[in-house]
Amino acid sequence: MIGYFASKKVKNVKDYYVGGKKLGFWVVAFSARATGESAWLLLGLTGLGAMVGVSAFWVVLGEVAGVAIAWFFMAEKFKRLTDKYDSITIPDYLVSRFKSTTHTLRIVAATALSLFVVIYVSAQIDATGSAFESFLGWNYFTGAILGFFIVLAYIFTGGFVAVAWSDLFQGLIMLIGLILLPIVAYFSIESTVSFTQELTTLNPSMLNIWGEGGFTLMNLFTILGFMLIGLGFMGSPQLFIRFMSIKDTSEIKKGRWVAIAFTIITDSCAVLVGIYGRYLLTSLGENPEEILGNGAQNVLPLLVERVMPLTLIGVYIAAVLSAIMSTIDSLLVVASSAISRDFYQQIFKPNKTEEELAKISRIITLILALLALGVAMVVAIVSPTRTIFWFVMFGWSGIAATFCPTIILSIFWKKFSEKGAIASMVTGFLSVPLFKFGFGSSDKYGIYFEKLGELGPSFVLAIIVGVVVSLVFNNKRSKNDLNTGNTG
Repeated sequence: MIGYFASKKVKNVKDYYVGGKKLGFWVVAFSARATGESAWLLLGLTGLGAMVGVSAFWVVLGEVAGVAIAWFFMAEKFKRLTDKYDSITIPDYLVSRFKSTTHTLRIVAATALSLFVVIYVSAQIDATGSAFESFLGWNYFTGAILGFFIVLAYIFTGGFVAVAWSDLFQGLIMLIGLILLPIVAYFSIESTVSFTQELTTLNPSMLNIWGEGGFTLMNLFTILGFMLIGLGFMGSPQLFIRFMSIKDTSEIKKGRWVAIAFTIITDSCAVLVGIYGRYLLTSLGENPEEILGNGAQNVLPLLVERVMPLTLIGVYIAAVLSAIMSTIDSLLVVASSAISRDFYQQIFKPNKTEEELAKISRIITLILALLALGVAMVVAIVSPTRTIFWFVMFGWSGIAATFCPTIILSIFWKKFSEKGAIASMVTGFLSVPLFKFGFGSSDKYGIYFEKLGELGPSFVLAIIVGVVVSLVFNNKRSKNDLNTGNTG
């Protein structure tokens, strides 16, 4: 229904990709948070809580910090700049910001976005199949394909308007579900004293904020890896496109508090679900291997079945699918915009009418979605032991490392140049697989890079390269100006 009604408001490309820049703060805040969390929140973070205990709260701290920086320090400046340039995609903004005279920057940005989005969307499709399999006992492939086509239907018809409004309702379901479950689980525990004792017996590190073995160098790298997840909220296109779509900067001031409250509540509750789930399921005789296997991503479905009445289990099926769908839809719209707007319209067919481009945008969305579905199916067959947490993190890290350093520097540093932006994006793009598969496989230091994750090192390296290249070329340009007598 949302897709149908939203389709009535889609008249041109601007409507299809940024909702005509007319959305209010409630819709934008919930849409940004629902998109930023995905299946990783309900299946991945709950699983992490079950595996490592209270040290998973470092993830919560990192996410809250990232969301706060994005909304308090970046959103208003980004909104003003994108309105000034009349941008409707992230590559649009970058090209206008640097006054590009070639298509190089647009091609690099659009290519990177399309590639990592397909990986990220395939991870969400994978989570859809796992959700149907865990909750309803469906065949994995049947669940994945069904969920995929439901999402595709409303994106195809309603574009970004449908995405944003469906995210609002999906975010509400996620919020209610995550608040309710740890409360019910807590009151299912007979004695809080025996709870802490038995939890410590299960794993002595469950209640240690530093993790197993206390404060060690290895645990420090692990904690940093958890916290650095929050970097992805500081410029990722699928999140910052929301700041483009909001009515004005006054709505951002209201929306920031909604976004931060949503993050604190949902993320904290997800960790508690994992901790309570591990204790209750073990005490009720559940097989520990079934709880902790595959990254403990089944802990939420198993706990729901144990402590919730049958009538409410449907709410949790909806909550998990909502988290997944809210990310799939947003990513597909962003990737579609990169190809239809930044490749097709701006480079090859600048004379196409708005109505023609709106139709082409829908076709490209369909093609990208089918490609992501194919990747998800192949990965499921080739790697049956994969975990959603790390599958999602690779796609998330790729997008964040490519775009966040560039977006941050473009907003805050006037001397940041087009060549610096291109170098930064290419560095971030290449660094993610380098740190994931290259340094991570090192015999001596590989374990530290594995614990730290690929996002943090890639992010820092991309910042450094962007600054250095900008300074070098700015100095060369200054010398050339002096040599030619140009002091303007």
